[in-house]
Amino acid sequence: MTHAHVSYGIQAAYGLRVSPATVAAWELGEAFPDENELMALAGALWCAPGDLLGAPGTLREHRVAQGIAPADLAMRIGMDPYEYERMESSGVWTGNDGQAANLAEVLKLPLRAFFQVTGRDEALAGLLRSAVDTRWQAYVRKVAKLVPLPKPRIEQALKSLHGDYQARMAATLVRGATADNAAADARAFLDHIVEHFWDRIDAAV
Repeated sequence: MTHAHVSYGIQAAYGLRVSPATVAAWELGEAFPDENELMALAGALWCAPGDLLGAPGTLREHRVAQGIAPADLAMRIGMDPYEYERMESSGVWTGNDGQAANLAEVLKLPLRAFFQVTGRDEALAGLLRSAVDTRWQAYVRKVAKLVPLPKPRIEQALKSLHGDYQARMAATLVRGATADNAAADARAFLDHIVEHFWDRIDAAV
């Protein structure tokens, strides 16, 4: 399909006027469609909106990838539409546990994405930082209470994280620039502790 074909398909089926030049700019990544344009573009190309997106990272991106309107999603998870749209705009999850469970089901969220969009990453990060800095065994139950996964997988992930972090800290005991680099490496490890945790969880499958 040429850009003109796509432009015509969007206008004919969805009533949106989008020039071929705009379609070309979308394709090159020089401009980005809004939500209505993305839905229309997906329809014109006979694909799902999610097929046109990279890996979604925000609640809005996950919703758009599933092709669900804000009001429809709010109704399906049991939330006031105005409250949902305000929450999606702010990027701060304010729903209760039941609404969060419904959200995960409706949007088909993987566990990692569920934690990210509902703000549970912060609580998890605090537990993980304490676990790698002290005795990781003392945090297995606490992490398992937050993360609904089998304890053996959590144990394996925490043990691995602890070993990696302690090795970085041991490298800070030497003198000179090497210690400075090791300290920076340890701080960076803690800054991305949640990502490291999920990577180890995935590896433990």
